Amino acid sequence: MDFTWSDEQQALRERVRALLKRELPADWERISRHGPGSREQTAFSLQFCPRLAEAGLLVPHWPAAHGGSDSPPWHHFIIGEELWAAGEPRGPQYMNVNFIGQTLIRFGTAEQQRRLLPPMAAGRAIWCQGFSEPSAGSDLASLRTRAERVGERYRINGAKVWTSYAGLAQHCLLLARTGGSGREGICIFLVDMATPGIRVRAIPSLVGEGDIHEVFFDDAEVPADCRLGAEGQAWPIIGWALSHERVGIARYAFSRRVLDGLVRRLQAQGRFDDALVRARAGQALAACEAARWLVYRVIDQRARGLPPSADTNLARVAVVAADHAVSDFGLAFLPDSYCGSDFPLHLQHHERAIAAGIASGAAEIQLNLVAQQRLQLPRGERA
Repeated sequence: MDFTWSDEQQALRERVRALLKRELPADWERISRHGPGSREQTAFSLQFCPRLAEAGLLVPHWPAAHGGSDSPPWHHFIIGEELWAAGEPRGPQYMNVNFIGQTLIRFGTAEQQRRLLPPMAAGRAIWCQGFSEPSAGSDLASLRTRAERVGERYRINGAKVWTSYAGLAQHCLLLARTGGSGREGICIFLVDMATPGIRVRAIPSLVGEGDIHEVFFDDAEVPADCRLGAEGQAWPIIGWALSHERVGIARYAFSRRVLDGLVRRLQAQGRFDDALVRARAGQALAACEAARWLVYRVIDQRARGLPPSADTNLARVAVVAADHAVSDFGLAFLPDSYCGSDFPLHLQHHERAIAAGIASGAAEIQLNLVAQQRLQLPRGERA
């Protein structure tokens, strides 16, 4: 089995590195300090992503008809590894690139694609994802936000929480209930965030500036043609979108870069000869490599046109474990370097690691799905 990159793939990686060296400013680590949702990094992404697009490095995995170049999924992840290792200069636009745009390509109408995909492909669109609610976190089937059909419009009422990037987003991929309880009553809407009746409130947190919000819908009316798919048929679309969200970003590349930086500092201090330090560093490295190879398994399945499987959930758990292993190593042996303001990339990693086990569905939910879908274990009965 050959695990080496082809000449074409290695050349792509070198192109991305050259672009980053050319385009990232000298104070990039400071800009990226507060994560993709910060106002400063979001503003930078609106300058940087159009340059990526011009170079053919933003959405090459999309069909050529929608601004891509029909490249295989591997190209998307080679680019993603380099960008995440650099601190993710795409800002919140990684969501468009990874799964929102691809969901529209697969399930959207021709008019929705014509209207919404070009700004994404050009690197000029910020989206958020309105899934979780105060009483429906990872259990999306219990969401309560309602969308009532009124003629050729839907009137939406409800609330969303943990909504990343909502404060600066132009559009929202929103889940709302049009029917009864359970999965069958849920619809997906492509909502303009400038719609009257939508109110956004930032939630201060430890995980990054501008990352977490509450979003309130008070008689917000959207056109019926903003609905993605038919009423009652949203759940398969949601599952497909979540599989691409859960394995869509190369966080393990960021963790590996931070780990390498911590090891270099320990070596410079003459502390890396300690057997315990070396063992813990090895464990963190093994976690990063395990995450990388499990993600590669999912990408291989996508490249072969296979449907999503529990391998996606397993890979997501491994990515979370890698984040936490590197975070634990930094806190144990170099807390000042890992959490100090003199090392903004390390500090950003610490904040992102805090949220890693919650974003895209809690790690416990991923393990439940692995147990049910891969191990075929029975669901436990509620007391």
